[in-house]
Amino acid sequence: MIFHKFWSVLMAQINKVANLFWEADPIAQMQYEYDRAVEQLKEGRTGLEQYRGLVERVTRQVSANKSHVQKLEAETKAYLKAGDRTTAAKFALELQKAKEELAANEQQLNMHETAYGNSLKKIQHANEKLIELQQKIQKYDAELKMSSAEAEIAKLSETFDMNVTTDFGQIETVIQQKIDQNRGKVRVAADLSEKGIAEIKAEENMRGQLAEQALQNFEVELGLKSPETTPMSQTAKDLGPATTDKVTEKQTN
Repeated sequence: MIFHKFWSVLMAQINKVANLFWEADPIAQMQYEYDRAVEQLKEGRTGLEQYRGLVERVTRQVSANKSHVQKLEAETKAYLKAGDRTTAAKFALELQKAKEELAANEQQLNMHETAYGNSLKKIQHANEKLIELQQKIQKYDAELKMSSAEAEIAKLSETFDMNVTTDFGQIETVIQQKIDQNRGKVRVAADLSEKGIAEIKAEENMRGQLAEQALQNFEVELGLKSPETTPMSQTAKDLGPATTDKVTEKQTN
């Protein structure tokens, strides 16, 4: 009684461990059962091949019996036609035994052929079931992986909440601040690069006007233009009042 209880508890624990393995990776367990069934099917096919060899031997024996019966029938008929009844009787007795052996072998052959056909159908049916099982394993494996991925995605959709109060929201705020700081540095650099551009352009404009005035004076010296027809440049206009003031001062003196 005590041993029976102990055995029941032990089997319950073993069953519990087995269930843990089943639940941990059911696809692997199904694949294991499939592989084991395939091995059994291979063994069954080997046995069927051996059994077919027996059927072939019986078939060959039946064929030999038929040939022997035909030969005895011909010899018996020949001796009867020759009038030798004594020899014909001997062949007739041997023919009778050969026919009995042929009947027995044909009966065995029919039995073996039937058994072989039934076993063949069973193995073919088992092979079809294994193909279906393999397809189911692939389907369940794909569906299990897909459902697991969907569960992870659902979990991530809850985790990646970009609310300001969450860690991800705070990280996003810091990233945006850094982006704003970098853009500010770029804008300051661009504004500083334009410093002094107006002064440089004014100086270049003044140099152009002075060069044009010098060219016009040179044309007057060469007689190409008269002073009256020479247009007064903006530089001369700018310098004009100062020159007039100096002449007025000389006249007053």
